[in-house]
Amino acid sequence: MSAFSANRRRILSLWLPRLPIDRIKRQLTQGSVARVENNFHHADAAPPLPLAGEGRGGGVSASHTVRVSPRAGEATPTVVVAKQNNALQIYALDDLAARSGLEIGLPLANARAICPELTVFDADPVADAKTLGDIADWCDRFTPLVALDPPHGLYLDITGCAHLFGGERALLQTLCGALTRRGFVVSADIAGTSICARTMTRHASGKIIADGEEADAVGPLPVSALGADSAITSGLRRAGLKTIGDVAARGRHEIAARFGAGFTTLLEHALGQGDAPISPRKPLPDYIVEKRFPEPVATDTVIAINLSALAGMLVTAMDKQGKGARRLEASFFRTDGAVRTITVDTGRPVTRPEVIDRLFRERLDALNDPLDPGFGFDLIRLSASRTEIVVQQQRDLDANVHDNDELAALIDRIAARIGGKRVVVHLPQDTHIPERAVLAVSAQHHLAAATQAAWPDRIESEPPLRPLRLFERPEPINVPFASVPDGPPHQFTWRRVTHAVVRVEGPERIAMEWWKQNGEALTRDYFRIEDAEGLRFWIYRDGLYEGELRSDEEGEPVLPKWFVHGLFA
Repeated sequence: MSAFSANRRRILSLWLPRLPIDRIKRQLTQGSVARVENNFHHADAAPPLPLAGEGRGGGVSASHTVRVSPRAGEATPTVVVAKQNNALQIYALDDLAARSGLEIGLPLANARAICPELTVFDADPVADAKTLGDIADWCDRFTPLVALDPPHGLYLDITGCAHLFGGERALLQTLCGALTRRGFVVSADIAGTSICARTMTRHASGKIIADGEEADAVGPLPVSALGADSAITSGLRRAGLKTIGDVAARGRHEIAARFGAGFTTLLEHALGQGDAPISPRKPLPDYIVEKRFPEPVATDTVIAINLSALAGMLVTAMDKQGKGARRLEASFFRTDGAVRTITVDTGRPVTRPEVIDRLFRERLDALNDPLDPGFGFDLIRLSASRTEIVVQQQRDLDANVHDNDELAALIDRIAARIGGKRVVVHLPQDTHIPERAVLAVSAQHHLAAATQAAWPDRIESEPPLRPLRLFERPEPINVPFASVPDGPPHQFTWRRVTHAVVRVEGPERIAMEWWKQNGEALTRDYFRIEDAEGLRFWIYRDGLYEGELRSDEEGEPVLPKWFVHGLFA
């Protein structure tokens, strides 16, 4: 498909109120507390799979952890604390802690006085964000438009997608059921605006609000459900406005004058009288095709066959609008929630399924971390995230077109195997400074410019003026003496080896670009030098004896510095 249909907008808001607790408990069920603490203190350890064990960091610190040995079969309340206002306060808690009278924001000292048998962990917002991102990747199976609602929420734009999963009710049950089975406490609702859906999740789960019924749905809820600033919420309560309906009954100008235009806009969005677009984590691809499996697939042969079939479907969809793919993404959704995405770029728009199939085969074969199907993939998606209009060219008589196509295909295959940044072409630059005269750029994106680039012509029967190998940074050499004022050295030492000079060409004087260097760079005198062993070097003296190399404070002359910049063949 190339675009979503212009149906009425439907937003699913997903809230995980106890994400820090759920993440830690999932880790504790998969290993001992010592293992979790080890993950915390060794951030370079390999991260577990998403939704099968949360990300880097672990999120558990032993500094404030209290472990009281309960009686057999008895669980203890668990809380996560964070430092706020120079005091440790409860950041998240489980059901046992809530039933014990604890609440979010309570100081840790008070919590221990209320509930001595308490297990406490330090908050780790980075690990929480990683887990939320993993859940967002998993939610891509329902819609490609997934946005973050920090710190513990997500927005899913399911406009035009719900019918693929049996309707909004079935989609809601599928999503919540899957996350609940993985140990997360979930609250999710669907409404016509993101703010209305988000407000509903704070006090009810599983609600589907039809268009036009937003005001009736959120009216009975307390004003705290809007998620406004605590000062605004307190001010509303002091004014006797305890529910959203009470606030909505007042004039908008009164609310804006007292609490600001931002809160008024938030209220209107919650009532369905306006809406703001969500910001998806990933841009929407131009074309998407996917295949869902009633039974997970795990063998390489079956995966390759289905990927080839998807490539044919994608090319057919793009061909209807005369487009070709420049960037392709294959996403593999595992049954345990892990998602693996593989990307390939092309130098020219691709319009043949066999080319797409070959590029992904090259990419899969070159992976350092092989594609692990685990218990199998239940969804494979192929998308074209960047496309271009295909320009038709004469291909029967022009041999150059065929040659360029074959060269572009070769570059694409090499780039798929070793990475696009490692396949480069060189473009000439309008400067006479040697290290800036050539620019290395990606061959996939600048092949046409490289084939048409104009390079200086080499003089026949003359040796090259520039070395075959130019060092990225000139290397210093030791020159004991040289002819003054602009003569070459008689010998020099480079990398602990002394070279006697037998032949010299030069100097070639190159002045620096003073308008860019602020007058700090010195003029260079380059020499093409051959030593007694037949090795040829390109060296230069940095600075001129007259004018640039002055005497120091004690009146002693400043000796010039010499460098080797390249080697001739």
